[in-house]
Formats: sequence, C-alpha cells, structure tokens
Amino acid sequence: MYDHIILRYGEISLKGKNRKGFITSLKKRVKQVLSDYPSIEVHQSFDRMIVKLNGEDPEPILKKLKTIFGIHSLSVAIKTEHDLNLIKEKALQLVKDQMGDASMTFKVTVRRPFKQFPHRSQDMNRDIGGFVLSHTEKLTVDVHHPDMELKVEVKQDGAYLSCNNSEGAGGLPTVQENKVMLMLSGGIDSPVAGYLTMKRGVKLEAVHFHSPPFTSERSRQKVEDLVKVLSRFGGDIRLHIVPFTNTQKAIQKEMPDNYSMTIMRRMMMRITEKLAEKNNALAIATGESLGQVASQTIQSMNTINEVTNYPVLRPLISMDKIEIMRISRAIDLYDISIRPYEDCCTVFLPEAPKTKPKREHANKFEQYLPVEELVEEAVNGVETIIIKEKDDSFGELL
Repeated sequence: MYDHIILRYGEISLKGKNRKGFITSLKKRVKQVLSDYPSIEVHQSFDRMIVKLNGEDPEPILKKLKTIFGIHSLSVAIKTEHDLNLIKEKALQLVKDQMGDASMTFKVTVRRPFKQFPHRSQDMNRDIGGFVLSHTEKLTVDVHHPDMELKVEVKQDGAYLSCNNSEGAGGLPTVQENKVMLMLSGGIDSPVAGYLTMKRGVKLEAVHFHSPPFTSERSRQKVEDLVKVLSRFGGDIRLHIVPFTNTQKAIQKEMPDNYSMTIMRRMMMRITEKLAEKNNALAIATGESLGQVASQTIQSMNTINEVTNYPVLRPLISMDKIEIMRISRAIDLYDISIRPYEDCCTVFLPEAPKTKPKREHANKFEQYLPVEELVEEAVNGVETIIIKEKDDSFGELL
C-alpha cells in the first residue's frame, strides 16, 4: 500500500545560507545508506525529502533511514493525484490500515504548498475528516490529543498522505570536511562520545591505543566491533591502532606512580594530535565526563590539555554514568563495551592516581622521558584499517 517515505529536515531548516549544503550532504548520505536498493529514487524539495519505494518493502528501509543524522522525522506515505475524491479514498484506506479493529481518535492536518490546487486547507480538513468518519466505526475526532494524525501534503507533483510519524536520528548530516579524531577505548564512554560527535555533522576517525602483550587481540577486536556499530551512523570509519607498549613501560619505569595516569593521558593526546595533523582533522574528541574518575577532574583536564593546541571536544562532559549507559544501550554499543577485555588505560592503573595534578609538576617529570622519540615511534608504528559500514568482515588494511 505504501509507496513513499517522507523525510523531514528539522534543524537543517534553520541553517539559512548554509541550508543547501546540508541538504546536499543529507541526500548523499540517504543514497549511500540505500545503495542496496537500486530501484529506489530520492527526491529533495525545500522542506522535505521524498523516497520513492518503487515496490520495495518500507520496513527495512525505515530502519536504515532512522540511523541517518539530519532527519528529524519520517513517515511512510501514499501518493495520489490532485483529485479530492481520490485523496479521500486513499485517506480512508490509510486510516483503516492504521486502526485495525481498535477504537481510536484522530485528526486531519492538511498542508497545501501547491496553491494552484483549488481546495483550501481548512475545507479539506473538514471534507476528508467527514468522509473518513462516515465510512468507519470506532473512530472519533480529537483535535488536541489524537491517537492518530492523518497528514495530507498537497505538493506540485501530487498529494502525499501519511499517519504514522517516526522519530529520526536528529542532529546534522555528516560533512566530510568536518573531520575529528576520536580517542577510542574499549569502555562505555568513548563510543557514546563518538556517536554524539557524529550527530553534530562530524566525520570521525578513531584512534585506539593498543599495548600487546598486556592487551589481547580480543581487546582489539572489541574496539573494531564498536567502530562497526558507529559506522552504521556515519559511514566507513578509519581506525588507527597505535602501538603503546613501549610508552607505557617508560612511564611506569620513570614516572612517579601518582602522576603516571596524567603523563599517560598527555602522551596519548600528543600522539592523537600528530595523527590529526597527518589526516587533516580539525579537533580531538574524548569520552571524558567531568569528575567521573581521577583523570577526569577539571584539574586533570587542565593539565592534560596543555600538550595540544587542537580543540578537545567532550560531548559527555556534563553527563552522569546512567545517562551515558542509556545512550550506549539505545544504539547497541553497551553489550560490546562490557566485554571483559582490558584496554591499555586499565593495565598499568596506579593505586592512588593524582586527582589534582599540576602542569608544572607534569612538565618537570616529563624531563626524564624521551617524549618526542616515544611520540614519533608510536606514530610511525600506527596500523590503519577501514571499518566498512556494509561489510561483514572487519577491516581493510591501509
């Protein structure tokens, strides 16, 4: 019965002169996600995007479209010609399909951007609603809190009718030039930070610090699996695996125990900055939440930030663990994140890390480390793989 899906832009509508670029990016992403359906057509207009199904089942397509940032809401729809009697017949068919045997309330909302259609919106609300009521049982009108809203949009190419409005992913569509390096551990927080960063129109590349033999191949696989989930929302993602064993050994040997976590995070930030420069990224994103652990106090962030001139994005900064876990579960990251495989941040965890580290102390201690050599060694040893959105195998080595 349904032959189209209507996509509504939401936040993109407010972008003024930049609106066209965002809509173009959104259309490109929609086509990319639906590339397995060559018969489908995608058409854009000022305030909507229309997906013509051409006989395809709408349910799996809706599921895919709900992962696309930039779509505020979406509805399966029926299209008909500019004929009021046809519109009323299709409206009745649609309402009966939605009702089944249940008792429901409804309202009709007509938009008429195609002003050449000879019937006014208010007249159509009354005519369509009256026709549907006279041909159904167990249906009543409630214009304030209806169980079902029948939407009719009269556009230049025809009238589109829909009832069930689904929420989209929201946010902004991915812009390839807006590249950010995500510092990705195997925990709960940083993958959620990656998801929320992508939601603001960012293209991610992920950086993971791997310390064999202290961290296992299962730990690495866990990270690849997390990136695979994130790729559903932002397309293919490059994952940079950084060899971090020698750096961690040097820190453990030369640094005071209570400052080792701070120095380790500073080294990670330096290495990520080098990778950002190398890959034309504009910022660094982390999964830090203010005050959650010792390395995430405001004093720690101040001391760690000293070593980079790049903007550091922290989308989880004001969230508590319960909020972060809720998002993690909602986007299918949580079960992967809790797999019991350690990452490098937990391998050499000190018993009493400094919660208020000072920059001057960190700089003093780092004089005993070959900082530049360790950074260069790590960057030169990076292994980069592409985690593909539509590939069941994990990784194309670069």
